[in-house]
This record gives sequence, structure tokens and C-alpha cells, in this order.
Amino acid sequence: MNQTKYIFVTGGVTSSLGKGIIAASLAKLLQARGYRTTIQKFDPYINVDPGTLNPYEHGECYVTDDGAETDLDLGHYERFLNVPTSQANNVTTGRVYLSVIEKERRGEFLGKTVQVVPHITNEIKERMQHLGNSGDYDIVITEIGGTVGDIESLPYIESVRQLVWDLGESNSLVIHLTLVPYLAAAGELKTKPTQHSVKTLMESGIKADILVCRTEHELSSDLRHKLALFCNVTRDSVIQSIDASTIYDVPNLMLEEGLDKVALKKLDLPEKNTPDLKQWNQFLFRLKNPKHTVNIGLVGKYVELQDSYKSILEAFIHAGSANETKVNVISVHSEYIDKENAAEKLSGLDGILVAPGFGERGIEGKIETVRFARENNIPFFGICLGMQMAVIEYSRNVIGWKEANSTEMNEHTAYPVINIMEEQKTITDKGGTMRLGAWKCTLEEGTLASKIYGGQTDILERHRHRYEFNGTYLNELQKAGLITSGVNPDTGLVEIIELNTHPFFIGVQYHPEYKSTVANPHPLFVSFVKAAVTKKSK
Repeated sequence: MNQTKYIFVTGGVTSSLGKGIIAASLAKLLQARGYRTTIQKFDPYINVDPGTLNPYEHGECYVTDDGAETDLDLGHYERFLNVPTSQANNVTTGRVYLSVIEKERRGEFLGKTVQVVPHITNEIKERMQHLGNSGDYDIVITEIGGTVGDIESLPYIESVRQLVWDLGESNSLVIHLTLVPYLAAAGELKTKPTQHSVKTLMESGIKADILVCRTEHELSSDLRHKLALFCNVTRDSVIQSIDASTIYDVPNLMLEEGLDKVALKKLDLPEKNTPDLKQWNQFLFRLKNPKHTVNIGLVGKYVELQDSYKSILEAFIHAGSANETKVNVISVHSEYIDKENAAEKLSGLDGILVAPGFGERGIEGKIETVRFARENNIPFFGICLGMQMAVIEYSRNVIGWKEANSTEMNEHTAYPVINIMEEQKTITDKGGTMRLGAWKCTLEEGTLASKIYGGQTDILERHRHRYEFNGTYLNELQKAGLITSGVNPDTGLVEIIELNTHPFFIGVQYHPEYKSTVANPHPLFVSFVKAAVTKKSK
């Protein structure tokens, strides 16, 4: 292939229909047919990135190897394709406007009035083609965030219209994802919302080439014909996306519907081979036919919104399949845990994960959770802030430093066992300034961490934090039995802590959940679930 082909995915009727899952599923099928495929997300909000957004508002912030703080949909892209993404895979309105304004300040538009069209749309189009121009991909799928008709999405829709025109026949196509709601009172599916959504898209100058219809019930042949006729698409371009028991069913459902075949036909590309989904379906079989069941407590501060810990929940699905185990994740709000009720709140769990987070709220509950897991020999896994809480708990309850804390919670603590990183002390801007992206970690031979990683000496894991294990207290904590089994070779930063007096007790400064995929479940999650199965069997 000489010219990169482009697929644009837009959404209508309502948000949260699953554009990211449809985009990832189509990409998976095209990849399985032998096409080099990638996906990018364009978000209409004015934040430069989601790094400063509240998890309750936008879900988790997903971090890439190159240190980009991105939309959680990039996690789906990586989990489905098993290919790393980067800063280039996620663009926001804030980033686009910032770039254009910086160019204007540098004098690149001297004499010109800077406008949405052509300057903003040109910037968007340039970024839409960035990955395609690299020569690394045959097909680039671009997901447009938001819903057609939103004011903030208009520049993106206009950019897609222009780019479709620029690229010419058979070099691009537009997939429009809509909702076909079921009215219980009438006992029927209604197509009118989809018709209106397609009409809104056409008013912007874009004709949908393929309709993907989210539905709770099967679309009849007559209903598909009606949608095709009134939305001006071919009959085989009306694709049903029915509710599935797991998002990992969607590639197979799209294969049955022929989404990949229709897309390739419209892009004038050969079908090549039948998609090879053998490994994918083996994963699904193990997922749906578990031999064991475990209850894992997810103790965090944002548990009301599942998307706040999306990558952790998906990593448990991958690890569960690898262990032929159904993992029931039980959300526990750390703000409501204390010494008196910890046993009541945490009893019946086969494993406990203390989740990442920022700020003072719910911290004491996390520390009590660590104590309960440590004293009762329950498999424990701490991620980022969870690892820091384990260090504080050990300092307080084993060594006896009752005032031990993180300077994030108490600047004047007598024992700052967790402290702000030296290079972070002079930083005032909050956005994009944490320790981000993939960093090395050297593992100590013979430790639990070394065993989990299959005897590797050096690993690369993704970070997102400002505070760290305070090296001043390293010797005293080690003497008291806390093992530091992973250290960054360049900075000396402690990356992994563990206990050898416990069945499974490990905390990591990084975020292993970001690297867990269907093809490569993360070994830490796999080992943690295995430890939970062992505990339950005993």
C-alpha cells in the first residue's frame, strides 16, 4: 500500500455509546487481516490534556510510554491491538488552540486574521494525518469525541468534511455510531433518533458511509432496510451493535456483521485473509468458563465511577482469564474505613488492592486497609499511592513512627517517609509536570518481584506521580523487614516494596495496569489473582 486510508468514527443521539470500543474492534479485525492499523482520539474539551481533570468527571487519565496524559479510550486501543500509543494518538481542542496561538505569537500568520476556518481546521487536519504520514500505518482510524451537533465538536466535523474532500474517492470513510432505542410501551425499536442524527451530520456536509446501530434488541431486516433508505447508506452498511456481556465480544460481533468487509470494500482494499482471532477467542473461552472465583477488594477514593479505575478493572479481566478465574471486583470507599470497621468492611475478601489517587481524602482508610491485609495475611497489592500508603502503614505500626506520613497529606510530619520528588519542588504549573511515562526499574534477584517478572533484571513501567519513597528512611525500613525489590537505576527511586513474611504483599510506585492487554496480561495482576485463588483454596 502506498497511500494511507482514513476511517472517521462519529457519534450521534447520545454520548457513551462506545465509539472507542467500535473503533478498537474494527482496528482489531483489520489488524487480524494483516493491515497495519492505529487509532487516534480527538477530544472536544479545552483542557490541553485530561491530566488535571477530576476522575469523577472524565474517568481515569491514561498514560502512554512517552509520558502523554491521555483519554481512557487509548487504553482500549492498546488492550485490543497490543500496540503502544503515544501523544500523537490523542488530541484535544485545548492542544489545537494552544498550538495555533503559539504560532500566531511567533509570527507565523503575520498579516492574517487567525480564524477557526482555515487556521484551526488546518491544525486539526494536520494532526489527523500525522500518524498516516509516518509511513507506519496502512489504515488510521480517528474517533471524534462528543456527539454530532455539539457546539464544541463543530471544528472537528468541519475538518473531517474537508479532509474527506482532500483525500478523494476511496481513501476515507465515515462511520456514524447511533442509538436505536427500544420503547417498552410501544414494544418496538425506533429509528427516528438515528435519522435525525444522520441529518445533522449531513447538514455539516458529511455523508455517513456506514451506520453502526447500538441496540438492546435484534434489528429486523425491514428495520435495516428502513435505516438504509432514510439514512442514504447501502443495505450492507447498516451494522447492528447489540449489547454484549463483555466488550471483548464486540470484535466477533462486528466480524459477524461484516463491518471490516464493508469498510475494506469502501476503501477499495483487498480483504486479504480471514481475520485470525484464535488467541483472542482462547482468551474469551477462559474468561467465560472459569474454574475458580475470587473476591478482590478495590479500595479507592473514586469508586462511585467505574471509569475512574478502568485500566485496573480491565487488567483484572485479563488476569482472571489467564488464571481461568472469575474475578469479582468489590469496590470499597476508603473514606468510610477506620480501625473500628475495617474487619467488617474487608472481611470475605480473597485479595485487596489499594488504588492510586491524589489528595488527603480517604487516606487514613487506605492505611487501615493495608494494616488489615498485612496482619491477616490477605494478598495485598498497592499501586502508586497504594504503595505509598503501605510504606506509611509499616512505618507507623511496625517501626512505631506513629506520626509517619506523606508530605502531600502533612507538610510538617515528623517522619516524612513519602516526600515530594526533588525536581518537583520548584514546579508551579500542574498540567503535564508530574513524573510521567516509561521509566526503568532494576529488580533485585530472588525477590517476589523478580519471580513475578520471570527473572528479568530490568523492566520498563509507566509512571504518574509527584511524591516518592523518601530515601532518608531507607536503611531503617529495610532493617525493620521492608524489602525494596525494585529501584530506578538512574535516580535511586524505590519502585517496588514487598514483605517476605507474608503470602503476597507487594506495592509498586508505577501503574502496571496501563500495560495489561488481552495478548499480554500484566504479570503483577496475574500473580495477584493467583495468590487470591491460593488463599481461597486454603
